[in-house]
Amino acid sequence: MLKILFMILFLIPVSLNKKNFWMVQNFLFFLMFFLILFFSYDYFYNKISYFLGSDLLSYGLVILSIWICSLMIMSSKMVYKLNNNINYFIFLLVFLLLFLYLSFFSINIFLFYLFFESSLIPTLFLILGWGYQPERLQAGIYLLFYTLFASLPLLFSIFYIYNNLLFLNMFIYLFNSVLYFFFYFSMIFAFFVKMPMFMVHLWLPKAHVEAPVAGSMILAGILLKLGGYGLLRVFPLLIYFGMIYNYFFISVSLVGGVLISFICLCQIDMKSLIAYSSVAHMGIVLSGLLTFTYWGLSGSYTLMLAHGLCSSGLFCLANMSYERISSRSMMINKGMLNFLPSLSFWWFLLCAGNMAAPPTLNLLGEISLLNSIIFWSFNSMILLSLISFFSAAYSLYLFSLSQQGKLYSAVFSFFNVFIREYMVLFFHWFPLNILILKSSLCFFWLF
Repeated sequence: MLKILFMILFLIPVSLNKKNFWMVQNFLFFLMFFLILFFSYDYFYNKISYFLGSDLLSYGLVILSIWICSLMIMSSKMVYKLNNNINYFIFLLVFLLLFLYLSFFSINIFLFYLFFESSLIPTLFLILGWGYQPERLQAGIYLLFYTLFASLPLLFSIFYIYNNLLFLNMFIYLFNSVLYFFFYFSMIFAFFVKMPMFMVHLWLPKAHVEAPVAGSMILAGILLKLGGYGLLRVFPLLIYFGMIYNYFFISVSLVGGVLISFICLCQIDMKSLIAYSSVAHMGIVLSGLLTFTYWGLSGSYTLMLAHGLCSSGLFCLANMSYERISSRSMMINKGMLNFLPSLSFWWFLLCAGNMAAPPTLNLLGEISLLNSIIFWSFNSMILLSLISFFSAAYSLYLFSLSQQGKLYSAVFSFFNVFIREYMVLFFHWFPLNILILKSSLCFFWLF
């Protein structure tokens, strides 16, 4: 694992030269294929060093991180074209990737907490430095204080673990359980905010709307998954209280998923709609994860991977429309089928993925989560059917309102889609649809 770590570290000085913009992206693609070569189907921890180790769960998320980071550079052509502090931009992306890599591969829970919090800093600078509107300052403060407020109890809980159990290694948690309610709540609350759970989700739409395309992609693709990953790692310690109190958080997530779906149907801003749909999807992921069933845990991991690719691709599409029209309003972006029929095809494919149409990985994840939640309580079928129905409704609303209809009369000039943009969309869509053929990767980590 250290060889990958050192490769990312040595990319930092390379990124400080403006001329190396595309070279860093090519190195990240190379790094990802290099990591796939070391892929192991062993569901135990392996490649353990002093503080790094991996299993299938962390492997999948690290590969997703490197993939999304390379696509972020590919989709940020305007930063390069306008010469908008390119070297700092690439430096922040590589630094963020370093923190994500260390977060997912840390086997010490204190180091995981440290890198989990550190990933906030480059994201904040991305929003503040390359965001679109003055409101990005408010969005950055929301992002910072929501996360930090919830994370302090987690830090105290980690000290409590060390004081009582005298170890911090995650893979020994399977054989221990801590019986203390405040400990249970403080361990999971930071991850609920990061996912985000309904009622602590307000930072997410603000951060998405104000972030540049790279910021939106990393937020939707990876940073929301840190919350789910943290929950999957700490719940072995919390089985006893989880069985008693999880019903409350499952109920909040399912009701929240329905309410957020209604909010999605009111949105005019494309980015805002995609951001709120992320909250609805994460509500289902959280509900399935908290049921503690095999279907629920593996389905939550599957849907996290699928959502990372699908939502990131939709943010890329919204940014492509924004670069051409200079507006994200669906009132102005309507009728795009007349101008860019080939881009409408990609809108259709990714909106279909967002509503969990076959053969996307979203379908596999949602079927697993439906199984687990209905097994947990048959009454939840009402809320689940509403979430599934409205998921299709707002995806169709996004597609039809932005592609169909009469052209906005002020659109006089336009430029065509570049091959680079088609490649970005293809690299989001292809793994999303091909991974369902190898679904054992998403289910074997739990054995």
